[in-house]
Amino acid sequence: MSFPKDFLWGGAVPANQCEGGYLEDGKKLSVPDMLLGGDLHTPRTFLPVIDDTAFYPSHEAIDFYHHYKEDIALFAKMGFNVFRLSINWGRIFPNGDDEQPNEAGLAFYDAVLDACAKYGITPLVTLCHYEIPWNIVTKYGGFSNRKTIDLFVKYARTVFERYKDKVKYWLTFNEINIPCRGLHGGQGALYGLGIMEEEDIHSTHPLPLPELQYDQQRMFEALHNQFVASALTVKLGHEINPDFMIGNMIAHGTLYPLAPNPEDVMACLKKDEMDNGFCGDIQVRGEYPSYAFRYFKEHGIDFSFITEEDKVILKEGTVDLYTFSYYQTNCVSTNPHAQKTAGNMNYGIKNPYLEASDWGWQIDPQGLRYTLNKLHDRYPHTPLMVVENGLGAFDTVEEDGSIHDQYRIDYFRPHIQAMSEAIEDGVPLIGYTTWGPIDLVSAGTGQYAKRYGFIYVDRHDDGTGDFSRSKKDSFYWYKKVIESNGEDLD
Repeated sequence: MSFPKDFLWGGAVPANQCEGGYLEDGKKLSVPDMLLGGDLHTPRTFLPVIDDTAFYPSHEAIDFYHHYKEDIALFAKMGFNVFRLSINWGRIFPNGDDEQPNEAGLAFYDAVLDACAKYGITPLVTLCHYEIPWNIVTKYGGFSNRKTIDLFVKYARTVFERYKDKVKYWLTFNEINIPCRGLHGGQGALYGLGIMEEEDIHSTHPLPLPELQYDQQRMFEALHNQFVASALTVKLGHEINPDFMIGNMIAHGTLYPLAPNPEDVMACLKKDEMDNGFCGDIQVRGEYPSYAFRYFKEHGIDFSFITEEDKVILKEGTVDLYTFSYYQTNCVSTNPHAQKTAGNMNYGIKNPYLEASDWGWQIDPQGLRYTLNKLHDRYPHTPLMVVENGLGAFDTVEEDGSIHDQYRIDYFRPHIQAMSEAIEDGVPLIGYTTWGPIDLVSAGTGQYAKRYGFIYVDRHDDGTGDFSRSKKDSFYWYKKVIESNGEDLD
């Protein structure tokens, strides 16, 4: 079983978790710049004002801002032919609503994209990966304000026109479904939509993210505005360069019923619809699905915000490809005593047949094949791409500097095999970018210790480290995988 000859192999990082340089060259504050660190047992906290005595992991992150040439050269040595990165909105329009773009920010991404071109690496660029300017939150209320649609489209036009000959593949919003996946509250609303309640914005003390307040009505209105912004951006991108391939990005939390109990099966179906299907259906099919309207009615959501004009925009601005993150699967149960387990910014029901990572994320390679087939059935004419998949783990540096991360290799091998099986099943999978090919700051916990990379970065949760890079065993393994186009997984 072989991958297509033109299959895209690479890795993915976001600006806010790797760049650092949080106020350099004209950039101003974005949402992640206000987040303190946490760990497996301590949630991240949000502080609406910068405390000079506190440690903010994203302020320096892994300093990709000054190491991008070195890092991209290392990606090239692994054989990457695609690199997923994000542009930080706050580098281009520091306040989000500036009249003119920040030339220093544009020049930085010119340099990054040129470094990719030097090695024949195709960039896959996310326009908004949780990097909403803080001014958009405080002045406009994030995407709950329709004015933010215009601000985002202006930003998209600026980078589309600047990089139209350097970038073919674009994604509009990262994990756009995070605010409604499990409807888990204020953290998703803040990360994804830039909305907070007024009392939280003006808090003078750190706020644990799980305790952030949110209003479902406002959340769905803001998400709708993001759908409209995405659709307008897709239309605009095709006008600027008809060869652009513009996709969505879904945090796919694949679900199984815990038991064959029909109540569990139906509960799983309904949760899957709103967690995973809702956003993808709108962006791929261009209209709200019928099950969403039942959900709105049953939960008292006034959906008059969906105008006739918006319906036309959504239909005309459907995406060219469907991309998604895949880390783990969870179960759904109507039993209130069912054991829970952790996941990608949420919690689910423990599957007794699966093992889990140190952070409680259930490992399910077969679930990736299942998910790819399921998505192909749902969107039969849309190319698919896995743009996040990886294992967060503790790494040990040996006395000689080596890092033997066989556990990471053992995680990736069956996931790549599952993708191969899905391609054999007929799934139009065009690429795979691991998360993250180099150690970075965890979005969920704010840790450095939760390491994903094939490349180790000397940076730690106490703020120490010299940012030096070194290759793990998995670096050489993934290099071999790419060289063989997925054939040699030993």
